[in-house]
Amino acid sequence: MEKIAVVGCGSYMDQGYGCPGEWRCLKAAALGEGKFEEPAAVVAFIKCECPGRTVLPALGMAAKISEIKPDKIYLSSCLVNARPGCPYTAPEDLAALIEDKTGTQVILGTHDYH
Repeated sequence: MEKIAVVGCGSYMDQGYGCPGEWRCLKAAALGEGKFEEPAAVVAFIKCECPGRTVLPALGMAAKISEIKPDKIYLSSCLVNARPGCPYTAPEDLAALIEDKTGTQVILGTHDYH
């Protein structure tokens, strides 16, 4: 089973836009739905805090503490599809930065649930 980490939008989580931490991402991963090709084990769920400076250290710390390096990192659907968009960085730019620093493939989005 693939081991994955999810990066969610902290603003969405904190404002309660249906993102409690995020059950839809966890459901899609468990069932292999949405952007997941097969069921996956979520080994980390990282909350992106504005302006996003903590994402890379948090991903590194999660891997270090759990002693599990994810096979892929997913940017949550709420982060990728946020309207209005993040004023600090585009999801594609954040994905490229994470891939560059971690060497781990980043997938844009997690689910298609409404």
